[in-house]
Amino acid sequence: MKVILTGATGMVGEGVLLACLENPAVDEILSVSRRPCGHTHPKLKELLAPDFLALTELPKGYDACFYCAGVSSVGMTEADYTRATYDTPVHFAQLLASPEMTLVHVSGASTDGSEKGRVMWARVKGRAENALMRMPFKGVYNFRPGLMKPMPGQTRVNKYYPLIGWSYALWHAAGKASTLRDVAQAMVNCVTLGSEKHVLEVRDINALAQQR
Repeated sequence: MKVILTGATGMVGEGVLLACLENPAVDEILSVSRRPCGHTHPKLKELLAPDFLALTELPKGYDACFYCAGVSSVGMTEADYTRATYDTPVHFAQLLASPEMTLVHVSGASTDGSEKGRVMWARVKGRAENALMRMPFKGVYNFRPGLMKPMPGQTRVNKYYPLIGWSYALWHAAGKASTLRDVAQAMVNCVTLGSEKHVLEVRDINALAQQR
């Protein structure tokens, strides 16, 4: 399996990258990011793109795209958040759309698929999910993870995690948390096994990760 990965300089993307580098089902990873991801590995290639919206083409011949790039909505206007969370992933996906490729897009828990809710970030994410679902990929899967436990050796961990990481087991038992290893395995399984669900909540992600 050859995979294009975005967001490797963030917590989710770095965790998925490290897990995929360990996964024997993944032969090659092309990290597309604004700056170097800080890792080296025989499986890993990098394409630096300071502005995803300025891209006019992307390499062909890949089986999947794991779109893990994202930003927090804190302090952002709806216009700026829309540019980062809707315009950017939609443009990126349009460059890749193919019946031979699977797209896994990391959205977020409580995303508003109706696009009509009062919460700005949830509405914008829902709009992005819906737009991606209409594209001619082999399959499109929107992941809505909750709390995520980092991979061993991660250097990019959200600042809140050390404060609440102690409660991970409780959140996981409640079906509201995943390890990033399981998130990555569920992504791989979307490519190899597929999933009846195209919007996957935390419990769906964790269940899919256990399938072999």
